[in-house]
Order: sequence, then C-alpha cells, then structure tokens
Amino acid sequence: MKNIHFWEDTVPELKLFLPKEFSFIANLNYLTRSSNECLYQIKDGRIYKALSIENDTHLIEIGSNDDKVMTIRFLGDTVSPSKETRTEVADYVRNWFDLDRDIQPFYEMAQSDPLLGQCVKSFYGLRIIGISDLFEAICWGILGQQINLTYAYTLKRRLVEKFGRYVENDGIKYWLFPTPHDLAGLIVEDLVGLGMTVRKSEYLLGVAKLMVIGKLSKELLLNTDNFKKAEKALVDIRGIGPWTANYVLMRCLRMPSAFPIDDVGLHNAIKHLLALNRKPTKDEIRKLAENWAGWESYATFYLWRVLY
Repeated sequence: MKNIHFWEDTVPELKLFLPKEFSFIANLNYLTRSSNECLYQIKDGRIYKALSIENDTHLIEIGSNDDKVMTIRFLGDTVSPSKETRTEVADYVRNWFDLDRDIQPFYEMAQSDPLLGQCVKSFYGLRIIGISDLFEAICWGILGQQINLTYAYTLKRRLVEKFGRYVENDGIKYWLFPTPHDLAGLIVEDLVGLGMTVRKSEYLLGVAKLMVIGKLSKELLLNTDNFKKAEKALVDIRGIGPWTANYVLMRCLRMPSAFPIDDVGLHNAIKHLLALNRKPTKDEIRKLAENWAGWESYATFYLWRVLY
C-alpha cells in the first residue's frame, strides 16, 4: 500500500500521520482567506470537500485535534468506498497539504534570512496548499491575470457553478471544478457571459482543447527532464506566460524551484517587510532570492501569506 508508513485505514476513518513541521491551524487559516471560495467549505475547524475519484464523487471531512494526526471521514452516500478509493483519497489529501515534503531545510535556511525569518515564525507549520488538478491550476492562474484576488474568486465561482458539478449533503452543495471536456466544446461567448474578457475566454478554451486531445497533461509535464523544460512547455501555450507557468509548477507540479518573480503580491510583501517606498526591482528580488535556491516556491508562498 502506498504511503503505508504515513497513514492507516481505521474504518470508518483514515488517519494521516503528520510531520513535525505542520500546523493544521496555520493551514486552515490560509484556506479561510476568501469567503467566496467555492471548492471547499470550512465549518467548526473542519474542511469539507468533494472529490472525483474514478468517475465517482466523494464528500470528505478533514480535521485534526493535535497536529499529530489528520483524520478523513467520508460523508453522505460515500461512507463506505472501496479500499482503492480510500487509498487515492489519502494520497490526494497528503498531496494537497504537501505532507510528504521535508521542509526542515527550508526552515533552517529561512531562520537567518532577512525577509523570511519573521515569516516562518508567524506561519510555522504552513505548507504550500496544492491544486492537484492541472486544468484547475492553469485556469486559476489565467483567471488571476491582471485582476485583484477578490474578482478572481468571483470569476472562478461563476465558472464552477455554470459548468461544474456538485454533490449535495444536508442541503449543501459541494462543487467540483469543470473538466477539460466540460469546456472544450464551448465557444467564447459562453465564458464572456460570466464576466471574463474575450482573451481569457480564448485562453481557457484553448487549454481545455489541448488537454482533451492529449497534447497537455500533468504526466507529460512531470516527465520532462527538468524544471526549465516544464516551464517552457507551459509558456509555449497561448495565454500562459512566465508568471502563470511558475504558479502552476509551484501549486500543481510541486516543483520547489518554481519562482513567479513577476507576482504583484510577492513585490508588495517585500516592499512591506523592507519598509520600502517603492516596489523592488527584479534585480533586487533576484539578489534577495540568492539565499532561497531550491526553495523559491516556499519562500514565495510564505511571503504571500504576509499580505493574504
């Protein structure tokens, strides 16, 4: 069984054993940063999320009382899924919270870093919350281009509630992000009607079509020889620039050297922490990041957390 040393099935619960450098509260606080999130819900310190596994939809509840064990329960009509499904769900949650990564070396580096030192104290135990599905990750990156985060969440909700699907439990709808097949047959006007620009609509539909015909997949990107090749493969796609590519490599492909250096939030966090009266230049950011080699993605994520 995959990850046998890190979780166990104690029917009806799955128990995930947590690394030392993990705080459920720190990650929960990150997940609550937007009240307009539509792909999971948080109630009474627990996370509720719908997952699609082998064409079946499952509703799970995730919680932790002691930062040593995370529990997963299946709700509604999916309380007794197969052993294979339970394994996939455990793997999904471990990946979502990046639990299999040893971040102690990042903390050792960050403690003496002028920018990251206070960040790791304030948000100790925070992991990069992943976006496991490549299509969702790319869409979220495209939606967020050149608009504020609040409106990006609004666009995502409109897209999900128009073209996604949901499982209902106790009168509450738990949504799943649309698949490439859900969007590939649409026309630009279908998305423009949600408030998206024509260009963003074209980008999303283009990515959906590439994935449907098999020219773009998570597996293809993971099978590239190195980070730079994966970055180039993404940047070669219309609508995906260096920022979006590195965002996807960071949140979905889990490449620790991914570095969205053009990110406005990153610039504002550095400006805030260094008490600058202007945004830092790219050269200044590169100089600051020399100490982060191999951990650029985590450094960026913690700096983002300073502001939101």
